[in-house]
Amino acid sequence: MGKSKQKKGHGFGTGPVFLAAISTILGAILFLRFSYAVGHAGPLGTILIIVIGHCITIPTAFAIAEIATNLKVEGGGEYFIISRSFGATIGGTIGISLYLSQAISVAFYMIAFAESFRPLFPWLEHKYGFYAEAWMISLPATLLLLLLILFKGAQLGVKVLWVVVSTMSVALTMFFLGSANSPPASWDLFATINKPDNFFIVFAIIFPAFTGMTAGVGLSGDLRNPRRSIPLGTLSATIAGMVVYILVVLKMASSLSPGELAADQFAMSKIAIWGPIIPIGLAAATLSSAVGSILIAPRTMQALAIDNIFPGAATNSFLGRGKANTNDPVNATLVTSMIVLSVVALGSVDFVAQIISMFFMITYGTLCLVSFLEHFGGNPSYRPTFRSRWYISLIGALACFFMMFQMSPLYASISLLAIGLIYASIRKMRAGEDDLSEMLRGVLFQLNRKLSVLIQRKTSPTSLMRWRPSFIGISASSLTRLAPFDLLRWISNYYGFGTYIHFIKGPLNGENKELSLHTLERMIKLGVASQAGVFVDTIVSPSFETAVAQIIQIPGVSGMENNSILFEFHQDNPADIEDIIKGLKFADIVDFNICVLRSSERHFGFKRSIHIWLTPGDYRNANLMILLGYIIIGHREWKGATIDIFASYDERELKKQVGRLNTLIDQGRIPISHKNVQKIPWKQEEETFEALVSQHSEDADLVMVGFSLTKLKDEKGDFLSRFENIKDLIFVRAGQKIAITEAQEKQ
Repeated sequence: MGKSKQKKGHGFGTGPVFLAAISTILGAILFLRFSYAVGHAGPLGTILIIVIGHCITIPTAFAIAEIATNLKVEGGGEYFIISRSFGATIGGTIGISLYLSQAISVAFYMIAFAESFRPLFPWLEHKYGFYAEAWMISLPATLLLLLLILFKGAQLGVKVLWVVVSTMSVALTMFFLGSANSPPASWDLFATINKPDNFFIVFAIIFPAFTGMTAGVGLSGDLRNPRRSIPLGTLSATIAGMVVYILVVLKMASSLSPGELAADQFAMSKIAIWGPIIPIGLAAATLSSAVGSILIAPRTMQALAIDNIFPGAATNSFLGRGKANTNDPVNATLVTSMIVLSVVALGSVDFVAQIISMFFMITYGTLCLVSFLEHFGGNPSYRPTFRSRWYISLIGALACFFMMFQMSPLYASISLLAIGLIYASIRKMRAGEDDLSEMLRGVLFQLNRKLSVLIQRKTSPTSLMRWRPSFIGISASSLTRLAPFDLLRWISNYYGFGTYIHFIKGPLNGENKELSLHTLERMIKLGVASQAGVFVDTIVSPSFETAVAQIIQIPGVSGMENNSILFEFHQDNPADIEDIIKGLKFADIVDFNICVLRSSERHFGFKRSIHIWLTPGDYRNANLMILLGYIIIGHREWKGATIDIFASYDERELKKQVGRLNTLIDQGRIPISHKNVQKIPWKQEEETFEALVSQHSEDADLVMVGFSLTKLKDEKGDFLSRFENIKDLIFVRAGQKIAITEAQEKQ
């Protein structure tokens, strides 16, 4: 975000917010196209369109009111609200699309303003033989309006709003007081013309009438008290506009037939006490809408420039500059004027108008989404004085994106593509900045918190067959030995969860705290570089033994309890074994599954073969080793790897044990071929187990063997130093009963 402080504006009250909104709501569409809507959709259908439209605008108005009372709202209106909630990249993306919508809207309203003079064209041609064109009015009128705003600023604009809103009010009053010469004897709520246009086509044509409710928000930088004026002005204008819409529909339906309404865009003139007041009211409505938009669009551009959203420091400095006292965006108004005149000169904005509607929908949907995410994220700093409901905001967001594609899938897709390109461009310029991360972090925190509590309350004892790994890895050499980190990320890739803890030996003091933060930052980068789905952290403790005692008691950050622990040492540095032996006793107390990785310089070789050795003492360890092997080869780095199981038993037991293993593999659907289950007779009195493993698995990329904790302690860890020819080796001890087949589950 830009650091520049915005200057104090005009200090307006709530009135200009209401006027800017209501003058845009009761605009060109109301006077020109509502008769078409009633003729094609019927009175009830048109009211339904109004209701659906307000299912979008009212939640958006609530969202704006809510967010505005939580933030110190400055210049930029909707852009300011979105950018301070979603971050500069998302805010800038929506802000640019919003600005273009607002700027081109001025051209749209000025062309509609010229339409109000169309009833005079036949008279001019008949009286003077002069054939008039709409652009002859729209271009000079636009130029005059822009010059007035450019040189007189918002103060004149607000005065103009009072005049045109008053004129528009008189026009509507005369419309409601009048009656048609031959009103229908009775009218039907469902009456339409023959072969009417599709409901969603009608909706798309009159939806721009609903987009004016946020017009007053753009004056945020010029308001004395935005937290009060924005909610009050926006909500009151939205509700007042909805009431007027419904009354106009009912008046039209009770005064003229569907055919008369559909055939004449100035059908309201046939109902009003004095017919010419309707074109005058249209002129006032379109002019007021244009004034509202030309006041807002440059302020949005100015706010974008102050936040350095546009490329180039000189560009942002130029566009962000305002008048000395009032901060009127003179340069931004000048640029906006050129855009407006160019579009007016084209004479037709049919295509652009539909894109404008899409961008407005995206803006409204985003505002509702901000409100919903803030509700759901549970951020304690989100304390608005006006509070909506999360489901109202969610309904508004979903309605926006749903209706976009109902109105026009093509234009919706074009709009989203344009938004994507703008986002990519801004993100490239502002690489490294936080975007959605903080808000999504809060949402995920709340979701995880609720799910964790629910799981703890509702879950029965874990099924033996539904076991999944939730590992804690601990090492003092996390940044120099990557083998344990790699093993943990392979195990936790899809089926489980991994937490990797870097151990820092020493007292918990300021120096070690700084060291832990620096190390954590490096470990996070390591996780990003390796694309690991592993949670990393550090722990400061007086000894490795006390560190293990601490970490095995922490709850799993994944929402499931930790059930396994990974120790590691390098085969050239067996001094770490003593610490591991001390830590094993705590893992045993809490019934953790234990893996001890002995790594080497070979670093798992080509990752093509895993050898699992089973002995008579591995009845409980066997299932854990087989499952770990299956999980590891599921990682893309082990693609194409095979698992070989070596059944090392007394020759009399060998056939029985191999048969049991084959049955286990088949029933458990483990992808290990029977030919990969090898019979290895072990004559214990003639050959050591270590020699047997070395003979067959010297070239394996990873070897797994089971161990007995009691025996390991008695031997003071000597077992971990054997198997001299084996490079990367995992010693496995199951602390839990784990089943692979249903038969084991029932045992």
